Amino acid sequence: MAHETALVGTIAVSLALAFGFGFAASKLRLPPLVGYLLAGVAVGPFTPGFVADAHLAPQLAEIGVILLMFVVGLHLSIRDLWAVRAIALPGALAQMAVATGLGASLAWLWGWPLREGLVFGLTLSVASTVVLLRALEGRGRLEAPEGRIAIGWLIVEDLAMALVLVLLPALAGQKGASGTSLGVRLAWALGEMAALGAFMWLIGARLFHWILRQAEQTGSRELFTVAVLAIALGVAFASAQIFGVSFALGAFVAGVVIHESDLSHRAALDALPLRDAFAVLFFVSVGMLFDPSILIRQPLQVFLVVAVILVGKTLAALAIVLLFRRPLPTALTVAASLAQIGEFSFILAGLGVALGLLPEAGRGLVLAGALLSITLNPAVFAGCDRAGRWLARRRSLPR
Repeated sequence: MAHETALVGTIAVSLALAFGFGFAASKLRLPPLVGYLLAGVAVGPFTPGFVADAHLAPQLAEIGVILLMFVVGLHLSIRDLWAVRAIALPGALAQMAVATGLGASLAWLWGWPLREGLVFGLTLSVASTVVLLRALEGRGRLEAPEGRIAIGWLIVEDLAMALVLVLLPALAGQKGASGTSLGVRLAWALGEMAALGAFMWLIGARLFHWILRQAEQTGSRELFTVAVLAIALGVAFASAQIFGVSFALGAFVAGVVIHESDLSHRAALDALPLRDAFAVLFFVSVGMLFDPSILIRQPLQVFLVVAVILVGKTLAALAIVLLFRRPLPTALTVAASLAQIGEFSFILAGLGVALGLLPEAGRGLVLAGALLSITLNPAVFAGCDRAGRWLARRRSLPR
């Protein structure tokens, strides 16, 4: 009997290598995610041996992002997010502007046109959803004040990037298949986001609670788990198809709505195992995109890109949070959590290349910056923690 092996092979080999490399990384006292990224490099097209399906891996990784954002939403209330709007909204936009300016400046030094420089800068301005949330969760700060600020910041970045993806064809001189103007398309995008929020608030809350309650009353654990996954993945898919927002944002909104239900804790527990497995596949898929030869061909450019992500974004976020008179430990945590790039950067870089707004070399630099910044993000956290302790000791010394 013949078997279709692409999906099974991709999952089996990716998870096996992720375990092996992740185990080795933990023995070396490195974060396991470093091993997951190396596993992706090993199954990618730029290294010999088994090559995972380049089309299936990103879709499997997207499921991990959806489940992660859904579970995060289950732990946060609308009240928590609204409480940090005063810092998350202006802070995220200001930090994105600084990072975009730094990236565009690098592109200008390399002789790229202004449009390509702006697109390149934007790819460096938005943090990875998966990395940020896993880092906060691993440190027990997901529901702390600094965690709520960072998540609110992340949501603003995701909304901003959704609008950027709408506007990018216009920047390339295209009006889209419908021939509509830029202003109309922008208004339509904003209207879709508002419609999603209204639908979830007015209808989704009651509907999802009823579904979970019916599943819970059957006494079947399996059926309840299926209901949770159906809501998470179904809402994510419907949000993208109907309201034009990202899968991750749709899943997050669904989680926030279900948070108000008395079954939210059980829903979160049921989603955890699959969330963790697919989150690993996200890191593997990132590693698959990385061509290690760029470290030899363009070492200086890679170094400068990583410096913008790790140093430029960190200092910008730190300064912004301190300007809002938040405590230094809070500012350091928020700054460290944003010192990497990920999913939206890949999407934007791919669209930029397709529209002729970013050279292929730019996408290579974005991928290199993503992999290295994700790998080094734990070191940024450790450095910020040490800096916070050192400054605390300095303040406590008698003068």
